Amino acid sequence: MTQFEIGDRVEAIDDVISGTVTQVSGHMVTLMTKDGFPMQFQDTELVLVSNDIRVSNFEVAQVKKEKELPKKRTNKTVKPKERNLPKMEVDLHINQLVKNPKPLSNFEMLNLQLDTAKRQLDFAIGKRIQKVVFIHGVGEGVLKEELYSLFRKYENVKYYDADYQKYGLGATEVYIFQNY
Repeated sequence: MTQFEIGDRVEAIDDVISGTVTQVSGHMVTLMTKDGFPMQFQDTELVLVSNDIRVSNFEVAQVKKEKELPKKRTNKTVKPKERNLPKMEVDLHINQLVKNPKPLSNFEMLNLQLDTAKRQLDFAIGKRIQKVVFIHGVGEGVLKEELYSLFRKYENVKYYDADYQKYGLGATEVYIFQNY
């Protein structure tokens, strides 16, 4: 049990209250908050706060030395084979495919999106493009599952979620194995 003295800086254990001790009566401690409100606590509800932060000259010199060092740049290393590979993006959002999607039913929209995906995937295979990103959005996942079903029909492709930082959860990347 700590004995508090007038002028001590204290904080309440179970609350976000701090202040300076103004009065001590037995186990009751009165403190003045930063906002100027007097509050009373049991001495077991308070903890002494130290204002002393001591830093040696050596520690200051170490920090200065670190700050003066030039920051190392972290370059993303790209494999020579991947350096010149074009990455194809196909946005399957319905408003990117047709001017006015309102007269289309959900079934027609889905079929249009799947036909576009198949046509673009066949184009990429024909042009020997190794990576294609299909942007399908998150939604309820119907288009994504239908795309996966389409991709499973191809023997020379591998598909996985695209880069999360760039696309979030709404895109799938397809890698096409080229038979040279």
